[in-house]
Amino acid sequence: MTATHESAAESAIPAAEPQPAPGATPPRRPLAARATAELVGTASLVAVVIGSGIQATELTKDVGVQLLANSLATVFGLGVLILLFGPVSGAHFNPAVTLAEWWTGRRGGAGVMTREAAVYVPAQIVGAIAGAILADAMFGEPLVEWSTRDRSAGHLLLGEVVATAGLILLIFGLARTDRLRFAPVAVASYIGAAYWFTSSTSFANPAVTIGRAFSDTFAGIAPGSVAGFIGMQLVGAVVGLALVGLIFMPGRTAEERSAA
Repeated sequence: MTATHESAAESAIPAAEPQPAPGATPPRRPLAARATAELVGTASLVAVVIGSGIQATELTKDVGVQLLANSLATVFGLGVLILLFGPVSGAHFNPAVTLAEWWTGRRGGAGVMTREAAVYVPAQIVGAIAGAILADAMFGEPLVEWSTRDRSAGHLLLGEVVATAGLILLIFGLARTDRLRFAPVAVASYIGAAYWFTSSTSFANPAVTIGRAFSDTFAGIAPGSVAGFIGMQLVGAVVGLALVGLIFMPGRTAEERSAA
């Protein structure tokens, strides 16, 4: 076959659609699709957290084993959800992450815009409540039963500051170092570890906190404790962003150093 024939044959074969490099920013999807991904992803996450907690308490009376089962299910579930929905919406599932990304975006960085944040956050909250109701329904619990687990102690609030600050530091640190492709494993692993090293068992998520108030089960939180947890999560987000700015401060180029 001549070169002319080869070129003609090649032109008849559709070129494969170029794929983004691992870790690259995915193509922008319609806002409705992204909001749906945030709603479904957050609902699924809360269903995993509450459902595994109910299952664990039905299988064993050992609180340590219950927490182990709950944390393992959350690690695996969260990792899968980030992997699935990350290319669509960024897989925030968390108003603290969305607001932190909005803040970095309004200051000239990459992030969601005000309109997107205004859609993401309600979708996450609605998803969290739906996930709690779904988990209760699957295990024959009352669909809505306010939790009676008081979590208002000061040391638990401190735990939420630490848990959320660490989560924000991790996510935005990965973004600053161009390693977001590791987010499914890194974020899920961090949350699994924070279940154990923070006194609050690492809610680190305002939407999930609201959702967990709708279920009087192992993973629940009393409505009276919700505001305190959310307040400390927002404080933790600010601390996390401040640490990102300090630790991952851009280095100066050789020309800037010589000019100084």
